Amino acid sequence: MAGQQRVYRQRIRSTQSLKKIFRAMELIAASRIGKARGRVEAASPYARAITRAVSAVATHADVDHPLTTERAEHRRAAVLVVTADRGMAGAYSASVLREAERLIEQLRDEGKEPVLYVTGRRGVSYFSFRKREMAGRWTGSSDAPAVDTAREIADTLLEVFLAEGDEGVGELHVVYTQFVNMVTQTPRVVRMLPLEIVEGVAEPGTEPLPLYDFEPSPEVVLDALLPRYVQSRIYSFLLQAAASELAARQRAMHTATENAEELIRTFTRLANQARQAEITQEISEIVSGADALASS
Repeated sequence: MAGQQRVYRQRIRSTQSLKKIFRAMELIAASRIGKARGRVEAASPYARAITRAVSAVATHADVDHPLTTERAEHRRAAVLVVTADRGMAGAYSASVLREAERLIEQLRDEGKEPVLYVTGRRGVSYFSFRKREMAGRWTGSSDAPAVDTAREIADTLLEVFLAEGDEGVGELHVVYTQFVNMVTQTPRVVRMLPLEIVEGVAEPGTEPLPLYDFEPSPEVVLDALLPRYVQSRIYSFLLQAAASELAARQRAMHTATENAEELIRTFTRLANQARQAEITQEISEIVSGADALASS
């Protein structure tokens, strides 16, 4: 019985230590989620404005640009997978990786060769363990992405998209997690290139696209706008993923803290039961000894 008490007490102490870690990670995620959401909201107006500008140029100017033209001669397709650097965020990274695997399978069924680009250590570890080749990887800032990281990723993907021959790709897809609210984060797949103009016709209740005069020419304007558009979209995806990661981690750590508290209560009850059984056994031994002495 005494051995059982020691086991339960040891489990209670270890669970209490884990509970402190879970609680600390929950508070850290909660303190950072507000800033992450603020960065998403701050980046949204610029992303919307440059999207409308690119849409207006591509809609009102009859221009064949490499970033807006289908490239049937290329059978390779770049896939950027945005995951987390750390775990303890529930199914956040697993959901993105499942969506990426579905996209890769779909591309292969279409006769295309996926080329992987991965951000986040979880994604890098996942594909490295499966001996999957990655053309590019970025780690270290999944929960607080920097503009320089987005620029580096955009430059790398634009370079491979515009490359000729076997080194180039004909499509660029991004798999990331969209932040909806603190409860809902949805994995999404977006085909970024060739650019699909979705705002060519204004929807009911929205402002029509503005009419621009292009100086010096639509081609030069597109050359300047489209790289910035790609960079802003990738940065927006990274910010959305960062907010989703922090929200998922806060929720997962809150659940883990509650589970730890339940385990502590369970182990405490079992330890008390073991202690009561030990006391009962000792009393029984004392009574039996007294009876034996009396009878002798």
